[in-house]
Parts: sequence; structure tokens; C-alpha cells
Amino acid sequence: MSIAYWSTMDTPVAPFTAVVTGDGAVLASGWTSDIDDLTPQIAAALTPTELRQRRDLGPVSAAVRKYHAGDLAVIDDVEVRQTSGEFLTHAWEVLRTVAPGKPVTYRDYAALAGRPAAVRAAASACARNAAALFVPCHRVVRVGGAMGGFRWGVDVKRWLLAHEERCVAR
Repeated sequence: MSIAYWSTMDTPVAPFTAVVTGDGAVLASGWTSDIDDLTPQIAAALTPTELRQRRDLGPVSAAVRKYHAGDLAVIDDVEVRQTSGEFLTHAWEVLRTVAPGKPVTYRDYAALAGRPAAVRAAASACARNAAALFVPCHRVVRVGGAMGGFRWGVDVKRWLLAHEERCVAR
């Protein structure tokens, strides 16, 4: 039996909810106040048998607050636990290397992930990312800078990119 914990907090852009393991690894997260938006994103092999709400998730909640306050690097230290096939797992690791304030195109992201012709697979990695923010899929945009899709809404993606650009420019 595995127990995971979840919490929702207010952020400047929208409510943010995270689901974490007992040892603090993020299983799923995003800008929603509905836990049911997140649980289907958790890989079957990692799905907890029980979810318990907590007011605070310790280091994960602290990282969310600090990120939204301008400490963009704080999310890099948060452990994430996602699993899928070899390409997706690798692609999610690569996403964590995309610097804030320096978004990449889906084409560039596919190349960074080692499969330059696999632009659709790279886009799929973004779409299937369960740990938004900590695996910053919002940093991938279309050629020409158009937003592209984002599970939590284009307005949230636009806010995140502008927030990161402002913080990096300081």
C-alpha cells in the first residue's frame, strides 16, 4: 500500500496542486484546485493506493512559493517521479535542463532529446508530463514564439514565460 499526499495553494496565476510520495517526490502537479485533474496523469506503476490531503507539502510547497516569488532555480532541486517508455522518460529529463527565460521550440526540444525528426513525439512528451512546473514543459513553444498548447491553459503558460523572463532580466 502506498500513500501519497496532496495540497493546493494559491499562486499569482492560479491555484496550484501537487501530489507527492511519502518521501517527497512529485508524482503530479499543475495549476488546478481539483485533485481529479492530476490523478489520471500519474503512471499506473506509480499510482498510490491512498491519497491524503495536507495543508503543506514541506519542501515542495516551499519551492512552489519561492518559484512564484521569483526564485526560478528552486524547482530544479525537487525530485520528480514519472515513468513511461525510454523516449518520454528521457525527454522529461531533458525538459528539466531548459533554462528559465530561454524557451525552446518543439523542434529544438526534439533535437535536445536526441531525436531531431521526432517533433510530434517531443510535443507528446510535453502533453503527457504529469509534473508541470518541476518538469517545465511550459518552456517549449512553437516556431515563431506562438504558445502552443498547455494542459493548464495558454494564459497560465503565457504568465509563466513572462514571469521567468522578468526574473531572469533582473
